[in-house]
Amino acid sequence: MKSNSVKFYLFGDSICFGQLVNAYKTWASNLAVDLGKVDDYGVPFVVQNAGVNGDTTRQALQRMHYDVTSHGPDFMMIQFGMNDCNYWADDKNLPRVSPNSFVANLEEIVERAVAFGVRHCFLNTNHPSLKGDFSHYSGITYDDSNARYNQLIRDAHERMTASGNPVTLIDMEKIWLDQLDQPAATKLESLLLEDGIHLSEEGHALYTNNLIPKVIEKLIEISELEAD
Repeated sequence: MKSNSVKFYLFGDSICFGQLVNAYKTWASNLAVDLGKVDDYGVPFVVQNAGVNGDTTRQALQRMHYDVTSHGPDFMMIQFGMNDCNYWADDKNLPRVSPNSFVANLEEIVERAVAFGVRHCFLNTNHPSLKGDFSHYSGITYDDSNARYNQLIRDAHERMTASGNPVTLIDMEKIWLDQLDQPAATKLESLLLEDGIHLSEEGHALYTNNLIPKVIEKLIEISELEAD
């Protein structure tokens, strides 16, 4: 029996949830609005935001079935890393999730999604931050750790696509760096809240203007391929 909607689930952390910004001004809400205008599938899109503030990929796997796959999503967007790469003061100079575990967790999230019928996954890297040095650890800065985990996301995407998994990478770090490199570009400080990590309204607008067109373009491409 044909479904009466196309389910698109956002699965991520506070960057996905939109912490500390009015919900209607987040990129996730804008994605829901714009997907409502896509009619290539013959039925409306229903967008659900399963982002949880502070989540790592380890925590995400524990809640994935209840929050996402049990609802039968058709498409899923995955946005993790900014908590995984963090170093807590009482964690003996270890990241919250090790690089090896982070990659394995991303690959398991996609594997489980596909097993439950997800037709395509979108995998995002994360924007640069202004958090800088850790007061309790001089071995690496937060920004360097975030950049390292972004590269892990790219590497995981390359391996997954080579294995035939339906995954599209949206490289938000590269998009932001390219944007910030433009003459008279908006300063990074304006794109982030005072904590130097979470998106300001301008930051959400940058996500909106660059992420959403890529998602819609891919969804239309998938619809056309499935129609052939």
